[in-house]
This record gives sequence, C-alpha cells and structure tokens, in this order.
Amino acid sequence: MKQGKGVFVTGIGTEVGKTVTAALLVRALRADYWKPIQSGDLDDTDTMKVEAWAGEAAGQIHTERYRLNLPMSPHASAADDGVAIGLNDFELPQTDNFLVVEGAGGLQVPLNDKDCIIDLISHLGLPVVLVSRHYLGSINHTLLSVEALRHRNIPIAGLIFNGDPHPSTESIIEKMTGIQPLFRLGEMQALNDECFERQVQRVGTHCKALLSDL
Repeated sequence: MKQGKGVFVTGIGTEVGKTVTAALLVRALRADYWKPIQSGDLDDTDTMKVEAWAGEAAGQIHTERYRLNLPMSPHASAADDGVAIGLNDFELPQTDNFLVVEGAGGLQVPLNDKDCIIDLISHLGLPVVLVSRHYLGSINHTLLSVEALRHRNIPIAGLIFNGDPHPSTESIIEKMTGIQPLFRLGEMQALNDECFERQVQRVGTHCKALLSDL
C-alpha cells in the first residue's frame, strides 16, 4: 500500500488538548491514528481514548511503537524500562487513509540523550497541527513552538486554540506568527460520543480543509 497524507499533532506543552484534538481529526476525517510513544497510563492510553472518542468513524488504530511504564518524559521512562529509543525505530504505518499521529508532550520533550519530539517529527516527515491552550505563559510557549518548527523547516498545517476564547492572546499570536487558526476547539461538557459528534458538526469542514491543503 502507498502512504497517504497525514499530520503530526503536537502541543505547546503537556495537557493542552492534543489527544482530544487528535480524536476529533480522526472522527471528522475517518482517519487512521498512531501514537508512536505511550509513556505511562498503560491501562488508559491515548490510543484507547482516541479509539473510544472517534467511534465507528475511525480508520485503523495502529499499535504504539513503544509502551513505557512510567508517566515521565520518554527518555526517563525508557531508561527505567531498560529501553533505548532511536529515531530509526520509527516508521509511519502504511495506509491509504489520512493518518493522524500524536506526539508526547511538547516539541522539546527528550526521547534520548540527543533527540526530542521535534526530531521525530522531522524524521517522519509530516506537517504539524499545533495545539495551543490559554494559560499564563502560553503566548511565549506558542511563539517558541512556531519558531522552532520554522527553524527546522517543518510545515505547520494548522494552529488550533483549545478552550474558552481569549481574544487578546489569540490575536497577538495570529499577528506575530501570521498563522490563521484552523479552528477553536471549545470546552466540551463531557468527553463522550454526543459531544464529539457536535464538535465534528461544528468544525468538521475546517478539519477537511487539511485534506486539500496538504
């Protein structure tokens, strides 16, 4: 099979909404999903969450390359498991479907003594969907993330604001990066099938714009 189009979902930090965003993209695009590294929470992984939240609309859910036991940075969790992570350990799953790949934490999360998530993104060769969420310091983290991606010549397929609107934050990020956000993923009352379907109805056309833009 040939490799279809895809995106790598990363965030400006941890707990900003990468998994919810990935599930929404998978559901809206009927895409495949792959989480290369799961670090900790092996009984409730991001892969399990995406499979549940995307529902029957999901394509193939691919198995993680690494399932590490401790909820720590991959380099530390891998060391504790006696595992050495290398970039050459990763290869995109072969599929004709659109593929949504989800990272771990932010761009500079270490995989080993020399490589970080941003190096994995370069290695896989996918454009990035960057998830930003408002908190004190989020402007700085968003601008630094955009700068780091551009420095590596990694295409940014879309910027997504997650959470309640914060106009002053969003407007300065738009002005300083020149990136028009793909959409805002508003706060969801519950992470269930009904709420995800409402989000797909609301922003599904914006998600599908990725298919034509890539």
